[in-house]
Amino acid sequence: MIKRALISVYDKTGLEKLLKVLSKFNVEIISSGGTFKKIKELGYEALEVSEYTGYPEMPGGLVKTLHPKIHGGILGDLLNQAQREYMEKFGIKPIDLIVVNLYPFENIASKEGVSFKEIIENIDIGGPAMIRAAAKASFLNERVTVVVDPSQYDLIIKELEQNNGEISLITKRKLAIEAFIKTWKYDEAIKEYLIKRFGVE
Repeated sequence: MIKRALISVYDKTGLEKLLKVLSKFNVEIISSGGTFKKIKELGYEALEVSEYTGYPEMPGGLVKTLHPKIHGGILGDLLNQAQREYMEKFGIKPIDLIVVNLYPFENIASKEGVSFKEIIENIDIGGPAMIRAAAKASFLNERVTVVVDPSQYDLIIKELEQNNGEISLITKRKLAIEAFIKTWKYDEAIKEYLIKRFGVE
């Protein structure tokens, strides 16, 4: 079952309907930055990433989720005794659902009058790292579900309702493939922008 979710989204479309069903199944939520504030505004409980990890966000929000308690919670295999003992020793809780969408690099890069610094600041680091970790975990230990776009919320909600708080393996794999496609396209957009700007072949 989905017991713990990490939610960190730039696009907050549809977030309330997802929170409603997660609350119904008593899913603990970990979140950061603007997403944490939005969740609280909508009247739902969440644990801030910095409180969970014990490390405050780096000024400017540069480092928030790049931490062993996050990535260990995503990748850790509870059926592997050594990994389970490691997680217990260092207070790493399993994270079963990752809901992440990325800084809008392409939108910012295509706007007129935007500085190069602002464009580069909109290269998401922690988001793709979590997405890739969660997609890998979906295949590696079949525990984790990764959601990278609000358009996928209805599928997640439907499965949780039909399966009493669980997500089917076929859906986990489908979403994991879509997640790898998302990070590939994101990196492709960054590559194309930088090549065009600096003329690197």
